[in-house]
Amino acid sequence: MNLPLQPPASAYFITDDKPPVVSRTLSIVVDNEPGVLARVIGLFSGRGYNIESLTVSETDHNKHLSRITVVTRGAPGVIEQVKSQLDRIVPVHRVVDLTKTATGQGEDGPIERELALVKVAGAGDDRVEALRLADVFRAKVVDSTTDHFVFEITGKTSKIEKFIQIMAPLGLVEVCRTGVAAMSRGKDPIIEG
Repeated sequence: MNLPLQPPASAYFITDDKPPVVSRTLSIVVDNEPGVLARVIGLFSGRGYNIESLTVSETDHNKHLSRITVVTRGAPGVIEQVKSQLDRIVPVHRVVDLTKTATGQGEDGPIERELALVKVAGAGDDRVEALRLADVFRAKVVDSTTDHFVFEITGKTSKIEKFIQIMAPLGLVEVCRTGVAAMSRGKDPIIEG
């Protein structure tokens, strides 16, 4: 009788199965008060996760509410833990995983936009090509001299990345980005009136 071979009970045969790493966009509605941002961001750094994009702004002046949008990458289970811990912080009113919500509704993702200012210095053909490509990407010239341009471009992060890559050989000098602003699709607000 042949029994199936079992691997030896040794630590050398333990696999390094790691959960997949996913990118998530979280929207967090908080009271607009000192120290809230530090507490929210501390939960990410405490777990060893990097924040790829962070935007914060007051969204309701009457109620003094701000919206924090965070783009991060990590294991889905740990992101869920961070989300539930964020829900327990007193000044946090609501935490929504916009990526997960969009996927649940059959969408590719939430509506995401970013703004970037891109400074390009060049002359001759490079200058003409930079202007032509800016027009293709629908980037606006917001500052110009005889030796440089500053372009303003708005769109998905992938569009911003591509524009920066294309401008690099044409004399890219400096980039300033706002980070991702995101919203779920549909008529329902993130927090009720």
